Amino acid sequence: MRKQIAAANWKMNLSQNEAETLLDQILATEHHLSGNQEAIFAVPAIYIPLAVQKLSGKNNVFVAAQNCHQKTSGAYTGEIAASMYASAGVHHIVLGHSERREYFAESDALLAEKTDAVLAIGSTPIFCCGEPLSIREAGTQNSFVEAQLKNSLFHLSADQIVKVVIAYEPIWAIGTGKTATSDQAQEIHAYIRSVFATKYGASIADQISILYGGSVKASNAKEIFSQPDVDGGLVGGASLIATEFAAIINALK
Repeated sequence: MRKQIAAANWKMNLSQNEAETLLDQILATEHHLSGNQEAIFAVPAIYIPLAVQKLSGKNNVFVAAQNCHQKTSGAYTGEIAASMYASAGVHHIVLGHSERREYFAESDALLAEKTDAVLAIGSTPIFCCGEPLSIREAGTQNSFVEAQLKNSLFHLSADQIVKVVIAYEPIWAIGTGKTATSDQAQEIHAYIRSVFATKYGASIADQISILYGGSVKASNAKEIFSQPDVDGGLVGGASLIATEFAAIINALK
């Protein structure tokens, strides 16, 4: 059974006091995680010790980093290696978010290196892919996303690829209030799974969790997550509201 995941991406938001309050509020809400479900909190790096301390010992709840450097160590002032995160209790790392690709020019080749770095230390990459509005309007989103996956992940073995979580982001639906319909989400999630099935076989593809990451909120999470190839969400703005994110956790199938 594939893991069902509600992943919060706080991006560059909140003061330390606000971060602590939000974590306390979420912990106080009514939310339930069964054996195959996980809640993951990708918090700003400076708040990782706080989040690890607050969430330590909670079943199926994990802290994630929002990025890492591809090298293990060296003269890279301001950067953080995957192994450093692991030593601080963090074993999930978001890679290739559309904002990293757009604002920091992260390429498919670079993301392949980062994926290797995360897997090398036994941590879990949450690998983001997705198309901008121009690609969606041209109807070429499938080939666009397929190229992202092939260029960054297809050098991995079958044993490695099943350790990667995929987060599909329709970039045109991030922070815009626009959301892909549940049918649109299912269509491209199924296509992504077929891409992995062609490369690695159906049994491997069926083990890969694929999250939807475009304006997920409490009001639409259950419908989106009910689709057979949607295994949860990578949640932005709604993850900054405790009751919203708790409802999203409870919407996991």
